[in-house]
Amino acid sequence: GSHDSFSYWVDEKSPVGPDQATAIKRLARISLVRKIIKKWSVTQNLTFKEQLEGGIRYFDLRVSSKPGEIGQEIYFIHGLFGIKVSDGLKEMNSFLEQHPKEVIFLDFNHFYAMDDSHHHFLINRIHSAFESKLCCVECVEYVTLLYMWKKKHQVLIFYHHPVYEEYPFLWPGNKMPAPWANTTNVHKLLQFLETTLGERSRYGTFHVSQAILTPRVKTIARHLVRGLKNTLVHRNLPMILNWVKEQKPGVMGVNIITSDFVELVDFAATVIALNDLLLEDDESAT
Repeated sequence: GSHDSFSYWVDEKSPVGPDQATAIKRLARISLVRKIIKKWSVTQNLTFKEQLEGGIRYFDLRVSSKPGEIGQEIYFIHGLFGIKVSDGLKEMNSFLEQHPKEVIFLDFNHFYAMDDSHHHFLINRIHSAFESKLCCVECVEYVTLLYMWKKKHQVLIFYHHPVYEEYPFLWPGNKMPAPWANTTNVHKLLQFLETTLGERSRYGTFHVSQAILTPRVKTIARHLVRGLKNTLVHRNLPMILNWVKEQKPGVMGVNIITSDFVELVDFAATVIALNDLLLEDDESAT
């Protein structure tokens, strides 16, 4: 999986998003400040299509309306506004059309400046993008690849808002727990991932290990122009990848693992290779 999957493009000419504090919004009237916000808002370099081609199958999504804009259009957001959600969904769907056995997880977990009408607008966009590819809510243990292929389903949508109850193809957010370490220290991050694994992998849910470091205000202040990638990610990704290599999938093990800048190391291939351990367990059992 990728963290803030959509943030490969954000619009530094747009106003700062409603996910930011009032003080930041005021400062962001200066175009240089928006350039700095962009350096810290971008957590991926690859487009959805490139991420899919590179093996990413779980997408972490934050969305917002544009306050003051006529209509109900919804955009991806991380500090600054990204592309329209409907454009991103179309890009993903065209990949799925070409790869009918591939399955993706879309996790809509943060919503800003959205009332019920915005939610219904977005959900209609999701439905019209994927239609029969959407997998309705089911017991997690039943949802195998064979199950998905048999029903010609390719998309699971997780929707962290009570409106999910009105739509059979929206999975509740509690089926995708993703505890967040909220630290700049890689050792604290890895300790957090270890200690919360049992809490994430409870029966009946998918779950996410967020292998990401989060800048504090003072981190940004000290390294204003260097940005997230050069300050936190480059230096720590190799250690995070080593932790990934040591993991086991399956019961009480890891399930979905997310990272920033997924192409900087062999992240997707390393996570995918963990599945071989499940095959080895199957062979030894038989």
